[in-house]
Amino acid sequence: MVKVIADTIEGMANALLASAVEQQATDIHIVPRENDYSVQFRCLGRLIPQKPLPISSGDRLISYFKFVAEMDISESRKPQSGSYKLHFSNHKAALRISTLPTAYSRESVVIRILLQSERYPIERMSLFPASFQKLQAFLSHSHGLILFTGPTGSGKTTTLYSLIHYCSQNMNRNVITLEDPIEKQHDELLQVQVNEKAGITYSTGLRAILRHDPDIIMVGEIRDAETAKISIRAALTGHLVLSTLHTRDAKGAIYRLLEFGISWHEIEQTLIAVSAQRLVHLKCMNCIKEEKICTHEHSHSKTGVYELLYGKNLHAVLNEAKGEKEEYTYPTLRNLLRKGIALGYVSKEEYIRWVHSEEEQSQAYGAGGIIPAPK
Repeated sequence: MVKVIADTIEGMANALLASAVEQQATDIHIVPRENDYSVQFRCLGRLIPQKPLPISSGDRLISYFKFVAEMDISESRKPQSGSYKLHFSNHKAALRISTLPTAYSRESVVIRILLQSERYPIERMSLFPASFQKLQAFLSHSHGLILFTGPTGSGKTTTLYSLIHYCSQNMNRNVITLEDPIEKQHDELLQVQVNEKAGITYSTGLRAILRHDPDIIMVGEIRDAETAKISIRAALTGHLVLSTLHTRDAKGAIYRLLEFGISWHEIEQTLIAVSAQRLVHLKCMNCIKEEKICTHEHSHSKTGVYELLYGKNLHAVLNEAKGEKEEYTYPTLRNLLRKGIALGYVSKEEYIRWVHSEEEQSQAYGAGGIIPAPK
């Protein structure tokens, strides 16, 4: 941990952020407890405890973050969200801040750290080369809908930015994004931020973007039925739309669209592919070569594993959603993670972290499983 003595509240905040960036944290959690504030960094997907803060320091720090993020300092009974940008050391970061009231009559704060200098070339996004080649092929469509699903922290936004950056730079296509908030600024993109106070919601923003001659529209997230319907309309009228949904796997996206009131025929006409992804940590090369257990956690690099649903398999899942049984098979996240383990690039613990059910976890242990049974 970086130990910095900060005399001012601004210095304390910057020291906390600098420490988080040095540890390659993606989030900072400041959570009230009875006698202090717990501070944790999310590093490599895990929460790492830091030195707790006294109540007085925690209160001042939270008020400072709310102030710079243009949130209401006097309001502590309602959840709030905000963002701001910061330059420190050699880094330029966008910070997304969320507050939540708690039982201690004090607020909990989570800060998402988005380093603006991070760029991921499209060819480095996936553990398996065939996946990014297929993602590139999807981008050649002139119109349609491509959806990316996965839990928070699975790399959906990073994948979207890499793909639209590739489209703008290599395919000379006009890309417009609609985000809440804009997470990474790119000069080659036209980026629009949702601002509900100014009347720019996802739905109204999308309507305005359709009149701005886009080739590709990136929607940060399909959150409701209205946004889903406008995204479908954009895909039907000659635009390629990329967006995200929160579902467990690829086929779940189809059922979510149906829940939003999108008809089966509209999905069939517009949906090109669904990608369910997870962000996995790779073993370091030395441990892979020596075929030993990797303990060098901070040397791990991250990459994506993509469950891609498209073509005949997508049509079969659509028929299943309509009530017609049809055989289909495609590489699931579970199968891809097992393949990564067999090749020696992914640890067995990563599989346990991402499998969906307790049944799958129990099957992974013991005789015939991928991990020895715990003692």
